[in-house]
Amino acid sequence: MVEFFLKKKYLVDYLHGLVDIHNHILPGIDDGAKTVEESMELIRGFSEFGVTHFICTPHIMHHHYDNNPKTIKNAYETLQKGLKRKKMNAVSIQYAAEHMIDDNFENILEQKQVLGLSDHHLLIEMSYLQPAFNFDLAVDRIKGNNLFPVLAHPERYMYFHHKYGTYARMKAEGIQFQLNLLSLGQESYGTEVQKMAERLLRDQMIDYVGSDVHNMRQLERLKEIRIKNSTLQRLLPVIQRTLETFY
Repeated sequence: MVEFFLKKKYLVDYLHGLVDIHNHILPGIDDGAKTVEESMELIRGFSEFGVTHFICTPHIMHHHYDNNPKTIKNAYETLQKGLKRKKMNAVSIQYAAEHMIDDNFENILEQKQVLGLSDHHLLIEMSYLQPAFNFDLAVDRIKGNNLFPVLAHPERYMYFHHKYGTYARMKAEGIQFQLNLLSLGQESYGTEVQKMAERLLRDQMIDYVGSDVHNMRQLERLKEIRIKNSTLQRLLPVIQRTLETFY
């Protein structure tokens, strides 16, 4: 058993300096941190393995988390005040959003109420139950607004697992993929998602990584993930690309 684990490496040992482009650490705004204290506890936990730069991405999801640039900015400013109060000066936070492709997405895109990871990248997601009926049209309109659509956690959409060609089609259409680091272990989303995460890495389809951490339980799981050296070697260029693109 000891020999088996020696062949694997702790994932967090290779995340120092990463910009976490997908997380739910802004307080009281979605299904992530509920209070400033919880947000700061998460940030301290990330700091233990050298992650101190965050692009915070609360959900914008019609009828569930009807956030907008104002509500997200308010939560961001609340957290900034907390960090300043605790003299956590080494931490850098920015804000964006994780946009659900739903029946309201095209409206907020047209109204310029979306929040990009950068001037050129927009984080999007779909339901885990079924593909968004308007996904292709939404992607076309995102690109029409001079933005790169970045699909969050493609490995988690299990309805694509038996239609693997769908991933290649999306990539050919200019959609970029963001892998959840939590997907590289089994505890958070299961074995099938882990296998798909590894396959997408192996096929060089992943552009960026993010934690998608919502709470301390998930952060503790992240700290325990061990990965094979072959997986690590495929992951390291993606970590570097994430850093170079969003730092």
